[in-house]
Formats: sequence, C-alpha cells, structure tokens
Amino acid sequence: MKKLYFGFIILTMLMTSCGKGGQGELVGVYNKNFKNNRVPLGMVYVPPGRTLIGGSDEDITGSQAPASRMTSFSAFYMDETEITNAEYRQFVNYVRDSVAITSLGPSGAPDLFMPAPTGDAANNGQRNINWKKVGDGSRLWSNKNGGYASKLGDMYYSGDDALFGRAELDVRKFRYSYKVVNMDLAAKAKNDPNAKRSDFIESYVDAPDPNKPNEFPSVSVYPDTLVWKTDYSYSQNDPMVIGYFNHPSYDEYPVVGVTWEQANAFCVWRTRLFQSVAAERKQPHNSRLSYSLPTEAQFEYAARGGNVKTKYPWGGPYIRNAKGCMQANFKVGRGNYSDDGGLYTVNVHSYFPNDYGLYNMAGNVSEWTLTAYNKSAGTMLLDFNPNYTYVARPDDNKYLKRKVVRGGSWKDIGFFLQNSVGTYEYQDNATSYIGFRCVVSYAGTDINYK
Repeated sequence: MKKLYFGFIILTMLMTSCGKGGQGELVGVYNKNFKNNRVPLGMVYVPPGRTLIGGSDEDITGSQAPASRMTSFSAFYMDETEITNAEYRQFVNYVRDSVAITSLGPSGAPDLFMPAPTGDAANNGQRNINWKKVGDGSRLWSNKNGGYASKLGDMYYSGDDALFGRAELDVRKFRYSYKVVNMDLAAKAKNDPNAKRSDFIESYVDAPDPNKPNEFPSVSVYPDTLVWKTDYSYSQNDPMVIGYFNHPSYDEYPVVGVTWEQANAFCVWRTRLFQSVAAERKQPHNSRLSYSLPTEAQFEYAARGGNVKTKYPWGGPYIRNAKGCMQANFKVGRGNYSDDGGLYTVNVHSYFPNDYGLYNMAGNVSEWTLTAYNKSAGTMLLDFNPNYTYVARPDDNKYLKRKVVRGGSWKDIGFFLQNSVGTYEYQDNATSYIGFRCVVSYAGTDINYK
C-alpha cells in the first residue's frame, strides 16, 4: 500500500508540473537540449573585448592608413588554423557528387534520392539527395555493388580534352549553386511597403538572368592549381601544380588557388552542412549561427590575441624569438625563403599559436576577409564590430571587386606580418599565397566578472 501511495504522489506531482502555465501564465518556449558553450570542432573561442585597431601614429611607408582607435567586439569562434586542402576537398567532393547525382536524376539513380514529396511540396517536382545512401561516394563512382560509374561518362574529360588511357574528371563541371539573404539589401527595403523577400535574396545559379540584378553565376569550386605557374613566370613549380591540392603529403597544408567567391561559397556550404545535422538531432536549425569569413577588424582583433599595441600575433616586437628562430613563414630576405623552415607553405599547425590559440595569423598564407577594400570607409565605421561590405557583380568596375586580405604570406616580407597591416586582392582572382579561415558568431553574451 505504501508503494501505491508514493506512486500516486509522484504521478500527481508530474501531472502538476506538466500543467505549469496552464492558468494562462507566460512560461516561454525553451529548447533544453541546446547548450551554447560547446566550441565547434577545430575552432577556438575568441572572447568579447576591446582593443586598439589600426597602426600606430608612425607611418613610415606613407600608406596613410587610418589612425588606430579603440574598438569593441562581440565574442565569436574562429578556426584555429587556415582551411586545409583536406577540409576543402570535402567541399569539392560534395559538389562533385551533387552534380553527378543530379545528372543521373531520380529515374537513373532512384535509391540515391529521398522519396517524392507529397501535397504542396510536390508542386516543384524536386527531390532531395539522400546523402546517407550516398555515403562517402565510393559506390557512386564504382561499378561494383550497383554502382553508377558507367552512367557518369559525361563527368569526365572527353574528345580532344582527354589524355590517352586516362580517365580524369572534368573539374569545370564542379559548380555550386545556392541562395542567401543579403541583410544589407533587406535593411534598405525595411520601410518599402512594396518590397518582397525575393528583392534581397541573392541567387547563384548556372544560368543567371541578366535582367535580374540579384542573380549571379554559380561558383566553380575546384581550386586553380595553375596559380603555382601563373604567379611566377620564371620558376619551376610544375610539381606544385600537379600535387599540391591532391597529394596526401599536403593534406594539412593551407588550401590556395581559391577566390574570395569560392571561400564565401565554402562558408555557405559549411553552414548548410551543420544545419542539416542539427535538424536531424532536433536542435534549432540556427543553434549555431552562419559560418562566414572574418571581417578585417575581427581578424586583427583575433590576431592580437588579447594584447594591446602588439606588433605581431605572438606579442613581441621581433620576428625572431629568443633563440633566433623565425616565428612565422615569410620571405626572410631577397632570395631567402627557407630560413623559417619552409620554402612554400607549411603545415597549418607550424610555429606557436597566439594567446587565443590561433595558428599562423601572420605568415604562411594571407587570408581573405569579408570586408570590401575602401580606404575612405574607415572614418564611417562604428566603434563596435566595424565592417564595410559590398557584393560586386561580374560586370562591376574592378575597383568594386577589391576585398581586404590580412596576415601576410610565405612570399611576403616581414612588414606584412604586422597585426595592423592589410592589403587587397580582387574577389575573382586566385593566387598561390591567399587562403582563408572561417568564423561563427557566439550567440548571446559571455560575461565573466571574476
């Protein structure tokens, strides 16, 4: 009887707790499965704070850069290293498999697609790819176990483009299509009663309509491996052209030969990749905000590692440490690329990280930022989370296509390793010395009074 009595009491308590707010009280809707303090894999936490951004009053080079000023930043996560060849290949392989499966269609590969939608969703006639069935793609590109390799002949070089006895994928077909909401356009249309959501959605498609200003060409995602030749006319870099992106020895080296547009597309894909898994685990689809390139100011703030007025990411005023060793991968002197331990790029975990745990915030490769290059923009920017953006169309003037790059590279002299120094490159241009890393915002505010 005692057991029955206690069981009745417990059941009553549970029923009472389930009815909390049942009297019309405001109780809110919470997701108890989500924890905000999990650091994303391969990233580090950059705490909120403030620091002096920009160079000192000394302007030896005559660059006339804006004077330094105190600036505050929200917390964010940042990749501890530059994106590697292995990581970028995951993106390339996803696009490769997507293009291949789409070319087969539901009739050619029915088991690689999700079931046909019903109701209103069936009107568009589209079926999503079943990535669980695709797996690592090995079956897709094989004729064993019901593979589809024999049906994918159009994905390879053919005719005069093919080399005798070799089957090589035509990387020009690896194009990524996507849509994003441009917040700048949305803000401009805020008070326009005639504005539609489609007015500020940017579409990257295979056949953009020239009469639609928000349609852009889809992004070719394969890196330009020829940059190792075209950047240096009189240098024997053929082995780098052939092996740098795909040879296992370079897996942990920074990806290069990617444009700003490709880096931006990678961030969109990475966001979608996380959101799809979050949806399966019944987490909020925006439980981690969108991945993006860092702004120029974010990059400098993170590079300083919490230190103020430091010249380099490692904190000291010198490029050599106390033992006389170089602290980054750069051009030591005329004709001298090797005293720092690397002739070209090096492993992304080389040298010591800064005080935030970030590797190679100076040297190895320069890095794309989200910021559009405009010398006159500095005086307009706010003193918290500053940034200036502009999405350039293919037919825009080249000066509107300039994006800020930061950090200095393996082929740059020591001046460009400084925290406050940046330069620019055109968003549709790829080089052998520019890579990138991603950031993602920290949702909420992390306050620590201790």
